[in-house]
Amino acid sequence: MSDRSRLETARLVLRRWTPDDLAPFAAMNADPEVMRYFPSPLSRTASDALAARADAGFEERGYGLWALSLRSDGSFLGFTGLNPMPPGVPGSDGVEVGWRLARPYWGHGYATEAARAAIADGFEAVGLTRIDSITAVLNEPSQRVMRRLGMSPAERFEHPRVPEGSPLRPHIRYVLERPDGMD
Repeated sequence: MSDRSRLETARLVLRRWTPDDLAPFAAMNADPEVMRYFPSPLSRTASDALAARADAGFEERGYGLWALSLRSDGSFLGFTGLNPMPPGVPGSDGVEVGWRLARPYWGHGYATEAARAAIADGFEAVGLTRIDSITAVLNEPSQRVMRRLGMSPAERFEHPRVPEGSPLRPHIRYVLERPDGMD
């Protein structure tokens, strides 16, 4: 496994997590608007645990969810990266690209820019042949990002970890296959 602890794009740095990320990450995860397509906002304890799991993926699998910051001033934006698909969902044998950004950073193309870098890393460095992404059917903003990334809708399903009757239970899976000729 190669060490890909840091990637850079024109405007962003995708990097390993630091203790300084935990407070802004917790604030983002406690924001009901940021978490509106998830069953509930996260407590500080749950947020810290998510950051720890996100970073641990690099040691365990050679890929994970990077902390995301602006190149210009180092501001923490959120996260993006690669993670195993959740068990019990279509494509659960694969890897998904995901992201979550704090509200001030919505609408600037950061999610798309960061996810493109994560996808390229997944295909080129990790050697993946397919990358998935899932979201609640109601989450049209994330679906727009998926389409901008060149992903195609594959199927709708009921997410097994979302309570029955919740409007967030219906999910959609998008897929991107590794381009031909990539070595």
